[in-house]
Amino acid sequence: MFQIGELAKRCGVTADTLRFYEKNQLIQPAGRSESGYRLYNEENQKQVGFILKAKDLGLSLDEIKELLEIKLEATEHSCAEVKAITTAKLILIDEKINELTRIRSALKKINDACCGDVDDDASHCSILGALAEDEIHGESCCSEHNHS
Repeated sequence: MFQIGELAKRCGVTADTLRFYEKNQLIQPAGRSESGYRLYNEENQKQVGFILKAKDLGLSLDEIKELLEIKLEATEHSCAEVKAITTAKLILIDEKINELTRIRSALKKINDACCGDVDDDASHCSILGALAEDEIHGESCCSEHNHS
């Protein structure tokens, strides 16, 4: 058994992070010392490792909590329940990727239309014009006037 500082060090997180996980019922101390300090064990260390891996995969705290609950009573649950959680997350990720791809495409279109000329004042900038209009026309900001 070890205190919160030792668990934090072993897991590469702060003690505040562990308190946050405890507050959100992701981990529970294995016990308390006579002086009231939280005490943790190897199982707590494994739980924190599980949480960190799940976070790295983009799972929310609620999703992680649900997975931990299933893990604790694994014989009472099916793989289908676990897969449903990760499948739902994959759908959300795909939706975000599609949205980011759409945003990138629109931004690239207006960005490519701008000459980016240092000597051209921004009053003719096609990016500003595109953002001010309802529709992006793709006109170059520097094509309409010449610099001698």
